[in-house]
Amino acid sequence: MSGFIGLALVGALVFGALVLLRLPRLLWSFAGAALFLGAAGYAWQGRPGQAAAPAKPRVDAVAIEPEAIMLRERLMGRYTADTAYIVASDAMLRAGDKRAAAQVVLGGVRALPRSFILWTQLGSTLVMLDGDQMSPAAKLAFGRALQLAPEHPAPPYYAGIAYVRAGDLPAARRMLAQAVSLSPEGMDYRTTIANQLKVLDQFIAATEQAGR
Repeated sequence: MSGFIGLALVGALVFGALVLLRLPRLLWSFAGAALFLGAAGYAWQGRPGQAAAPAKPRVDAVAIEPEAIMLRERLMGRYTADTAYIVASDAMLRAGDKRAAAQVVLGGVRALPRSFILWTQLGSTLVMLDGDQMSPAAKLAFGRALQLAPEHPAPPYYAGIAYVRAGDLPAARRMLAQAVSLSPEGMDYRTTIANQLKVLDQFIAATEQAGR
């Protein structure tokens, strides 16, 4: 209701200005038409009962580093039915729609329910959707991936990264250590994961030292 009162006050001020400035009557019709159109638009789309709130950006794009994509492709392959869903999910993340990204992967899981790749990606996407929290749904997704591919390093690796995002460093270390142990000798991604584990160990040690 306060919105319509404000609109009436604006109309009264405009009318008063027209009288005080002694503008030609021809301009009165233009001013009246403009006010009428504004009032009609407000009545159609305005929400006077809604509380005021600062404008917020609608886009919360997620940057996906090329190095992360390369590592993922080395771990889980590329140009497969599984990864087609992941590429589509990446596009949604870049557009800032985390919910749509999760829905894309969830659709892939429904189509390919035994794909550990998609269950792993679903866990990672749900963590981002839940504000970097390891939610029960994300844990369930990672658990299913680990169950489907107990000897593959990808599920524990991405579960470890998710735990890092969630701030649970002990759990992250366990998962990353498992990923290293499951990575075949001589594979370049084993070196990458081992180096990340080393950095995490250094960070944990420094944090513990600072807390003493």
